[in-house]
Amino acid sequence: MADSNDARLEQFIGRLLQVGVIFASVVVLIGAICLLTGQSHEPASFQSFQAAPKDYRSLSGVIAAAARFDCRGVIQLGLLLLIATPIARVAFSLVAFALERDRIYVIVTAVVLGILLFSLLFEH
Repeated sequence: MADSNDARLEQFIGRLLQVGVIFASVVVLIGAICLLTGQSHEPASFQSFQAAPKDYRSLSGVIAAAARFDCRGVIQLGLLLLIATPIARVAFSLVAFALERDRIYVIVTAVVLGILLFSLLFEH
């Protein structure tokens, strides 16, 4: 019985990762098509590096830009979704370990999830 639950858990986590990566890729592709069709007249300049504008450096800024259908904001949202995919896997693993009452793995997974969320949500 435990082996079948472990197999189903592995299948679900695998499917979660696949769907997350595919969804993030589609969002990035939509943003890239928008950017290339709307701004094709701007030549690329590789002479100096320019950091992303401040609007694209925070979670709230990216969400606001994507809500305005700003092409670069949509691309950034897709990249954030790509980053969120393994974080969702860790969160799901935390729930699965809690249901199995495996305290050591719950503690370790909770620490890892906390570090991931802190690094994603707070500016450095």
